Amino acid sequence: MKKSELEAAFAHNWRVLHPELPEPEAEYRFAPPRRWRFDFAWPWQKVAAECDGGTWSGGRHVRGAGYRGDCEKLNAATSLGWRCYRVTTDMLDDDPAGVVVMVREALDGER
Repeated sequence: MKKSELEAAFAHNWRVLHPELPEPEAEYRFAPPRRWRFDFAWPWQKVAAECDGGTWSGGRHVRGAGYRGDCEKLNAATSLGWRCYRVTTDMLDDDPAGVVVMVREALDGER
């Protein structure tokens, strides 16, 4: 599966801003036999990050079936005890450090 530019930017910022933190597992399948995957996951702490591109251009994540599918996936993850943080392109452009800190705090148990 090809990594999006947004996913690549998240991974880059994660490594650059906090190289001491554990690397996430990419495309982590969290609810077999469902095919759902998180873009990034830290399974031992049940923390995940989902990169949602196209939010201002009518991308899949903001249109009917895509949005519904995302809701079903994230609701199932929540029921399984996961904390999932959603990241948009503009969030990462405007405040990459803030996005990384948000996830880091979840891993540290501060959120």
